[in-house]
Amino acid sequence: MASINEIQDEIIEEFSQMDDWMDRYQLLIDLGEEQEPLAETEKTEQNLIDGCQSRLWLTCEEHEGRLIFRAESDALIVKGIVALLIRVLNNHTPQEILDADLYFIDRIGLREHLSPTRANGLLAMTRQMKLYAMAIQAKGR
Repeated sequence: MASINEIQDEIIEEFSQMDDWMDRYQLLIDLGEEQEPLAETEKTEQNLIDGCQSRLWLTCEEHEGRLIFRAESDALIVKGIVALLIRVLNNHTPQEILDADLYFIDRIGLREHLSPTRANGLLAMTRQMKLYAMAIQAKGR
């Protein structure tokens, strides 16, 4: 299984093949559309991420010591961003997630090409994924 950094390097490689940000946005939208939708029962207040301009639900389950994230948003770009985060952090241990330096975000120019509200949403997503990892790790002790 690929490490968090290997997956980030793959993403950087994919994005570096496109010079135009319109193409990169299209890639994000495509990634978002590939996400499995959440069940209506999972679209609860508890799973809703604070700090996102659009509505974004994120769930996390532990499976044999590894975390499985799933998400859905009503905004295409947000769906794509969370799809990237899930691709990087999914199926890793809480400790790996907590130790992860998500350098791909800056390396692909994502942060600088997002509106301030979207950038805040990105921070909120990342923070929530790390909070899930912390909570599950604490429970396992």
